[in-house]
Amino acid sequence: MLGIFLEILVGTRVSRMSLVYFFDYATVTASTVTGWCVIGSFLLSSLAGAGILLYLIERAKKCLDFSATLYIIHLFICIVYGGWPSSLTWWIVNVTGLAVMALLGEYLCIKRELREIPITRYRSSVMNKN
Repeated sequence: MLGIFLEILVGTRVSRMSLVYFFDYATVTASTVTGWCVIGSFLLSSLAGAGILLYLIERAKKCLDFSATLYIIHLFICIVYGGWPSSLTWWIVNVTGLAVMALLGEYLCIKRELREIPITRYRSSVMNKN
C-alpha cells in the first residue's frame, strides 16, 4: 500500500521513483512539498493497513503485535539502507503510523467481533420442521 500511495503522491512530483522514498529517513521531511507527500503516503498506508488487519488478522488482540512487527521490520530495513534514522520527523511519522494502524485496526476488529450473529434462517428452518 505504501508503494501505491508513494506512486500517486510522490511519483507525480519526481522524475524517477526509487527505494529512497521507502527507506531513507531524509525523505520524510516537513520542509518540502515532496516531503509532505512522503509523510502523507506513510499515514495513508497506515490507514489502509488498519483495514487490511480487519481481513488478515481478524482478532483485536493481535493487531498491535502485527503492526509493531511490521514497523520494526521497516525500521531494520531503514537502518540497513540509510543508517539510523536521526530525523525527529521520521520518528513522529512512524510512531503515529504505528498507533493509527494498531488502534484503528483494533477498533475495526472489535466492531466486527461484537456484531450479532444472524440466526433467523436457522430459526425459521427449525420451526418449519416442527
